[in-house]
Amino acid sequence: MTTGTSASGTYYVFNKKEQQIPIVFVHGVGLTHKIWQPQLDFFKNHSTLSYDILGHGKSSLEKEKISFDDFSDQLINLMNELNINKIHLIGFSIGSLIARNFATRYSEHLQSLILLGSIYKRSDEQQKIVNQRFEQAKQELKLSRQALKRWFTDKYLENNPDIYNKISNILSANNMPNFLKVYELFVNHKNDEALEKIKVNTLIMTGEHDVGSTVEMSKELDNILQNSQLKIIKDGKHLCGIECADEVNLVIKKFVEQND
Repeated sequence: MTTGTSASGTYYVFNKKEQQIPIVFVHGVGLTHKIWQPQLDFFKNHSTLSYDILGHGKSSLEKEKISFDDFSDQLINLMNELNINKIHLIGFSIGSLIARNFATRYSEHLQSLILLGSIYKRSDEQQKIVNQRFEQAKQELKLSRQALKRWFTDKYLENNPDIYNKISNILSANNMPNFLKVYELFVNHKNDEALEKIKVNTLIMTGEHDVGSTVEMSKELDNILQNSQLKIIKDGKHLCGIECADEVNLVIKKFVEQND
């Protein structure tokens, strides 16, 4: 396993196995590559690449104005530096929006696409709620730990205080000016990518009780994308990749094997 920082300032963890197409993991806003630990452990015998997106963790962000193209370029630059041509791409939350953008711009580099907790066409009420959260974050200069209540079930948090502390510490460590730039991009996302351009085999997943990236959103995405399939994670919320890791990992494994 190799850890390092790319020439353009991206911190990454690369577990390279010969003759394998890497599975690449893209995390959500306010988080880091560390949220993928259950997946990285599960796929330890497979090539995997996880990294911190721009302005998060140990990855730099120099620009004042950013777009999803910047995040796609971050990934393609990292792939080029590591001599990776094809990937299975998994994006979570804003990471799924990055993955969608990447799929419209660099489809020739995709073996398959997995969208976990992906938003699509927020209702007026849903948009109002995320706008309020963004304004609160700007005023308080932090992301409320109440987010964990939306991301995990109460029972899971009660039984896993170590996970609560781990995620809380990641949130607290954010560089707030950079975080707010990226959070604003997420809040103001208007489905501007050309989804009809995505032809690669795609798995759409969300938690049964995800209030931000709802089952209805995932069903709509499944209807729009040409070569997609849908999986709803029973009892899961937004961070079902951690809480329901066993099921999520098996679903990813089956999909990747079908498309390897």
